[in-house]
Amino acid sequence: MSDLNEYECEMLDAVLEAFGVPDSLTRRQMMELFDGDEATAFTMMQILVREGLITESGKAGAFELPERLILKPKGEKFLKEGGFVRRYKLEQQKPVEVGGTLFKLQQQNMRLQNEKLANEVKLREFQQNIAKMQLWRYLLCALILVAFAIGFLLGRHFLK
Repeated sequence: MSDLNEYECEMLDAVLEAFGVPDSLTRRQMMELFDGDEATAFTMMQILVREGLITESGKAGAFELPERLILKPKGEKFLKEGGFVRRYKLEQQKPVEVGGTLFKLQQQNMRLQNEKLANEVKLREFQQNIAKMQLWRYLLCALILVAFAIGFLLGRHFLK
């Protein structure tokens, strides 16, 4: 749960609230909820399935929404108790576990350092490409000037 931010928790609660009287949502209704963004809708659906709050009916494909989503009683109870937003706020109030958090921070720090190094390498490559392009531009300009000078000299020579 800690990998979700407050906005995502609000979105998940909104999906749970969207289940109507028949306690189900069709694929079309889910797509309307997410303005046609199937990737986000699929991700949110997967979270709800993983939490055991909904079940799928009529699978469409590996990374597609099923034909229908059905709200489980556990999902209804979870929403009545405050849903994901309440859980998120409770987690924010918990005291931080020093050992576990320190390890997570060290992992994140290593990941960010690796990402920084990769970005620095890409930046150097881009700078080298820009330098090469500038050199080619200068050479092309010099070549054009030489061609104009030769043309001018040949033109004066043949016009005499």
